[in-house]
Amino acid sequence: MSPLEASILAVVQGLTEFLPVSSSGHLAMASNLLSVPEGGLAFDIVLHLGTLVAVFVFYWKDIVSLLRGIFLRERKSLLLGLALVVGTIPVAIAGFLSGDLIEALRTNMFFISCALAFTGTILFFSGKIPVTAEPGITFKRGVLVGLAQTLAILPGVSRSGTTICTGLFVGLSREEAARFSFLLAIPAILGAAVKELPSASWDIPAGNILIGFAVSAVVGFGALSLLVKFVKQGKLTGFAWYCWTIALAGLAFSLQGAV
Repeated sequence: MSPLEASILAVVQGLTEFLPVSSSGHLAMASNLLSVPEGGLAFDIVLHLGTLVAVFVFYWKDIVSLLRGIFLRERKSLLLGLALVVGTIPVAIAGFLSGDLIEALRTNMFFISCALAFTGTILFFSGKIPVTAEPGITFKRGVLVGLAQTLAILPGVSRSGTTICTGLFVGLSREEAARFSFLLAIPAILGAAVKELPSASWDIPAGNILIGFAVSAVVGFGALSLLVKFVKQGKLTGFAWYCWTIALAGLAFSLQGAV
C-alpha cells in the first residue's frame, strides 16, 4: 500500500465514519472498485482511532462535563453515563458473537449494496419524524439506541445514521440524538480496536500509519462538524439519495462480476 492509497482510505474513513453513509461499506467498495487494498486489520484500527480522536476533540467539553458530573454524582450525568453503558452492551455482545460472519460479508458487494439501500431508507424516513418537545436521555432510550447500533456492525449499515434516527424516533431532540450517537461511538470504536489488536499484524510502514491516523482525524472532525449541522437543520434525508445511488452502483458491479 502506497502513501497515496493510505491517504485515499483515510479520507474515505474520515468522511464516512460520521456522515450517515457507512464507513465499512465505503472502505470495502473503495477496495473493490478502485483496486485499492484495504490495508489490513492494523491499518483499519489506525483509521478508526484517528476518527475517535475527532470525536474527543469535537465533544471535549461534553466529555469533561460528563466525567465531572459522574464524579460529583450529579443525577443528569449519572443517567447519561448509565445510558452509554447499557447502550454499548448490545453491540459488544453482537460483535463478539458475529466476528467471522462480519469478515465474510466485508467482501460481499451484493450484501453491502443492499445494506446501503437499507441505510438510505432509514435516512429518508428520518425527515418524517416530528421534532420532540420532551428532551432528555433515559435508560429506555439508551437501550433502544444501543440496540439500533448493533445493526451497524453489518458492512453497509451506517452507525451514525441508525443511532441518530433511532434517537429521534424515541423522542430525543436533534442535538441530543447527535450528541448521544457520537458519545456512544467512543466505547464502540475503542472496544472494537482493543478486540482486534491481538489479531493485527503491524508490518506496515510507519509513514502509512501516521498518514492514515492524521488524515482520518482531520477529515473525520470536518465530517462530524458537518453532520451535526445537518442534523440540527433536519437535513439527513439528502444522504438517502446518495446511499441509494451508491447501492445501485454496487449492485451493478456485483451483478456484472457474477455474469
